[in-house]
Amino acid sequence: MIAKELLNPQSIVICGASSDIHKPGGKSLKNLLESPFKGQIYAVNPKETEVQGVKCYAKVEDLPQVDCALLCIAAKFCAQTVDVLAKEKGCKGFIIISAGFSEENAEGAAIEKHIVDTINSVGGSLIGPNCTGFLNVNYAGCFDTPIPPLDPKGVDFITGSGATAVFIKEYGMSNGLKFNSVWAVGNSAQLGIEDVLEHLDETFDPENSSRVIMLYMEKIGDPQRLLKHSRSLINKGCHIAAIKSGGSAAGSRAASSHTGALATNDAAVDALFRKAGIVRCHNRQELTTVCGVFMYPEIKGKRCAVVTHAGGPAVMLTDVLSNGGMEVPSLKDHPASAPLLAKLFAGSSVGNPIDFLATGTAEQLGYILDAVENDYTDIDFSVVIFGSPGLFSNKEVYDLLDQKMRTCKKPIFPVLPSIINVKDEIEDFIAKGNINFPEECVLGNAICKVYNTPKPQPEHVELPKIDVTRIRKTIDRCQSGYLEIADYNELLDAAGISRKKSVEVSKKEDALAFAKEVGCSKDVPLVMKVVGPLHKSDVGGVTLGVKDLDTVDKEFDRLMAIKDTYAVEMYPMLDGMDVYIGAIRDPKFGHQVFFGLGGIFIEVLKDVQSALAPITADEAKEMLKQLKGYKILQGVRGQEGINLDLYADQVARVSALVQAAPEIAEMDLNPLLGNPRYVTAVDARIRIEK
Repeated sequence: MIAKELLNPQSIVICGASSDIHKPGGKSLKNLLESPFKGQIYAVNPKETEVQGVKCYAKVEDLPQVDCALLCIAAKFCAQTVDVLAKEKGCKGFIIISAGFSEENAEGAAIEKHIVDTINSVGGSLIGPNCTGFLNVNYAGCFDTPIPPLDPKGVDFITGSGATAVFIKEYGMSNGLKFNSVWAVGNSAQLGIEDVLEHLDETFDPENSSRVIMLYMEKIGDPQRLLKHSRSLINKGCHIAAIKSGGSAAGSRAASSHTGALATNDAAVDALFRKAGIVRCHNRQELTTVCGVFMYPEIKGKRCAVVTHAGGPAVMLTDVLSNGGMEVPSLKDHPASAPLLAKLFAGSSVGNPIDFLATGTAEQLGYILDAVENDYTDIDFSVVIFGSPGLFSNKEVYDLLDQKMRTCKKPIFPVLPSIINVKDEIEDFIAKGNINFPEECVLGNAICKVYNTPKPQPEHVELPKIDVTRIRKTIDRCQSGYLEIADYNELLDAAGISRKKSVEVSKKEDALAFAKEVGCSKDVPLVMKVVGPLHKSDVGGVTLGVKDLDTVDKEFDRLMAIKDTYAVEMYPMLDGMDVYIGAIRDPKFGHQVFFGLGGIFIEVLKDVQSALAPITADEAKEMLKQLKGYKILQGVRGQEGINLDLYADQVARVSALVQAAPEIAEMDLNPLLGNPRYVTAVDARIRIEK
C-alpha cells in the first residue's frame, strides 16, 4: 500500500531548495508553491535563511515533523537525510530527484539500497531516485514543466523516463489532454510501474477514479503482476495504453529452434498486452492520441461517418480506417441522404465521406450530425474534419461541434487541423474540456487500435484434460536437454497431442522389418529421418516417399553416415498442409505459445501468432483469424484447408502441457500436417531445463 503521506501530505519539505529556479531544488519549490497544495511547506539549505518566500532551515535535524520530502541534493548526502527524516521527523513520503545511484555504479546502488531499507522500516513510500518527480491533484512534487491541467477524471500517467514524460505531456496538453497524476518512477528502487498499477487497482473507486491509464516502459520487471492488475483494472472499466520500448535489439538472440528464433522479448510484450487488453502504442503521438480517444464515449461498432469540408483529409482518413478493419459505408442510397443533401450547398456530397464543401456553415454541420445521430442507424460514430484557409473565424462551427459532442449519444471525434489559422478558436474549443485530434490519419490509426484490441482474457480458463500424472512421471525421470523420441512421444500422448506413429531404429534389419510390417509400397510410402542432427533437412537427413525395400536399404546406409546421426526415424507418410506449434519459456513472462504456417515458411514468412499460456482453444481459434495466411488454412483455389477446430485444440493442449511441465524450456511441433480429417505432428523437438 502506498503511504498516504506521499499521496496527500499535509506538510512537505524541499531538501536542497534554492532561489535559482533553473536548478532542480529551485524549480521543485516553485512548482510546489504554484500547485494546489494548501499545507505547510518547508525548505532546507545551509546557505539560506529564506528561499522564494519560504523559511529555510540549515539542516533537516532542525525541521518539525513533516509528511513528505523532495530531495534535490547530491546522492552521497541522501542516505543520512532520509535516515533523519524517516526515523526522527515522521516522514513517510519520499521523492528523490537526485541522480547517482544504481544507474551509475555499485557505490550508488549501495546507497540506494540503504535508503529503501530505511523507508521500508517506517512503512514509507519512495518515488525515484533519479526521476523528475510526482504530481497529482493535491500537489506538484516535481522539478519539470509543463505542469498539465489536473483533473480527477484525467489520465493517470506512469513512466519509467522523466524526460520522455515531459515530451508526452507537452504533446497531450497541446491537444487538450488532462492528467490526474504523473508518476515518474525513475530507478524504481521501491515503487515501480507494477506497484503503481497495483495501487490504482486496489484503490479503484467507480465514482471517483480515473478511467484512463497511460504507461511508458523501457523494462517490465514483473510481467505477471502487470498482467494481473491491468486485466483487473480494464475489467473494472478502465482503459490502458502503453509504450514498451527497447524490445527489438534486446530481444534477439541465437536459438536452436524455430520457436527460439521467433520468441523475441518484443513478441512476449505483444502477447502480454493482448492477454491483458492493453492497447500497445509505438510513439508519443500515438500514445496520447489513443488516450484522447479513450476520453470520448466508447465506440460500440466499426461503422464511421466521415464528415468534412475538405476532400483530401477525408480520403486519407477513409483509407486508414478501411485498412485498419473499420468501415466507412456508402450512404448514397440511404433514405435520409436526399433530404440531407437538399439542406446543403450545391456540389455537396452525402455518399460518405459527407463533404459539405469549404463554404459549409455551422447550421449545415448541425443538420449532418443530427442525421448521423437519428437517421443513419447503420452508423456507429463520426469524425468531423473542419479547418480553415484563414479567411474567416471557425468559432461558430466549433461552438456547434462542442454542443453536438455533448448531446449526441454516438461518439463524435473532432479533427481541427488549422492549428495556426484558427489557433484562438481551437484553444477556446479545448478550454471547454474537449480534446482535438489535429491529424486525421493519426486519429484513424488510434481508433483502429482501440477498437481492435481484444478484451482481457479471463484469469482462470478451462484447458483440455490431459494426463498430468503421466507427464510428471516422464519429466521427473528425464535429464535436462533435448528429449529422446520415446520420451517426447510419451509427453505428446499424455497431452492428447496427435502425432504420427513412428519407430526409431539403429539397425538395418529393424528398418526393413518395420517397412515390411506397415506394407511399404506406392500406396503406403514411408518417411525416413536422421536422429541426432537438430536441423534435419539442412544436412540432407530427410527422405520422403520411400516406396520399396531396396530404397529403405540404401537410404538407411546414407542417413546413418550423416554426421551426429545415431538412429533413423521411420513412419508412414501423412498428407496435408504444413502448420506449426511451438512454445518457449521466458523467466519473467512464463511460457509463450506460437502457432501459424509451418515447415520452411516459418523462416521465410514468420506468419505466426503468439500468446502467453494458458491459451484456450477458443482464444487460439480467434487468433488464427489474424494470420495473413488464414485463408490458406481455410482452403483456397481447390486446395483443402485444415480442420481449424482440431488445430486450435492442439494449440490449447500444448498450452496445457507446458503448464503441467514448466521445465519445458523450448518445444517445436514443426510441421504438423493438417487437413479436414486430422492435424498431426510429424516432427517434434522438446528441450527441458530443470
